Formats: sequence, structure tokens, C-alpha cells
Amino acid sequence: MRIDKFLKNARIIKRRTIAKEACEQGRVSINEKQAKPGDEVKVGDIINITFGNESMKIQVLDISDNVRKDNALELYKKIG
Repeated sequence: MRIDKFLKNARIIKRRTIAKEACEQGRVSINEKQAKPGDEVKVGDIINITFGNESMKIQVLDISDNVRKDNALELYKKIG
């Protein structure tokens, strides 16, 4: 699954266009490599996202196209 779509489905970023912009601005990395919006995410990948002065580090636990809001937290876990 594309990183921009994963961030939207996991409810980490509200809209896919915002997720795409974050990737293009260099705020998202997958396994310590800067991510492009179309980069693929796999189970076990470590994603680092920077929001202003704060950053969030997560591990991908599951990938799903259709996720209900209640189940979005099951797609990843926070690290650190």
C-alpha cells in the first residue's frame, strides 16, 4: 500500500492530499529513508513522521484498504 494512503487509512493524517504533501516536504520516512507519496509500506516497516517540532515513530502491524475508525489503531503501534 502507498504510504500516503496508509497514513490516511490509519487516521494518522486526516486527508490523503495532506499525507502526500507531508511526504513531498520530507516529513515522512520509512525505515530511515525519506518517503515519496507512492512508496510502498509493508508490515513491520518503521515510519517516522514529523509534525512541526514533534515527531511520531510507528511500526506497521497490518495493512487494510477499508478500515473503520474504531479499528484504525490496530494498523500500527507507537514506538518510543
